[in-house]
Amino acid sequence: MGFIETLLLSFGLAFDAFAVSLSAGSLIQTRTWRDYFRLPFHFGLFQFFMPVIGWYLGSTVEQLIEKVDHWIAFILLVTIGTRMIRAAFSSKEETQNSDPSRGISLVMLSVATSIDALAVGFSLALLRYSIWYPSIFIGIITAILSLFGLLAGSRLGNKFGKIVEVSGGIILILIGFKIAISHEPALLRMFQFF
Repeated sequence: MGFIETLLLSFGLAFDAFAVSLSAGSLIQTRTWRDYFRLPFHFGLFQFFMPVIGWYLGSTVEQLIEKVDHWIAFILLVTIGTRMIRAAFSSKEETQNSDPSRGISLVMLSVATSIDALAVGFSLALLRYSIWYPSIFIGIITAILSLFGLLAGSRLGNKFGKIVEVSGGIILILIGFKIAISHEPALLRMFQFF
């Protein structure tokens, strides 16, 4: 796999993480260097490891995971998106407890945004490509774009507050629906009809 293909693949996989980071940036309350490190680091780390895991699983387990991976991402993104919308209308103390760069929310978002990278790992294994170069590239690009998304979301959050939080939650839910619809032919046909 060449440099251009790897670069395009990396940006394609990092887009969901960037969108989630943009939304999450509006929710982070304390804004220390640790807050800006945690989310990009975890998103990059998961995006690095998921293709490696997918590559090692290869085609033997592909059919089993392929049938449910999009539903896992859908459930995780809709859950987090709903929590973000609820947090926008909650008191300040509750909102501080819903920081997406901590705890279970961080793990759920990291898994949800890197599910596609697992499928990429499967594909690269079937094509007999080496996995390390693309995985490192994907992880680094994801971490950098996530940091930019987090910084931009933080600035938007300071200016627009609840609007950004609600919009961020809606974006996550829409990404979840996009993933589910794009992997289910029956749903895809239904939405193409409209």
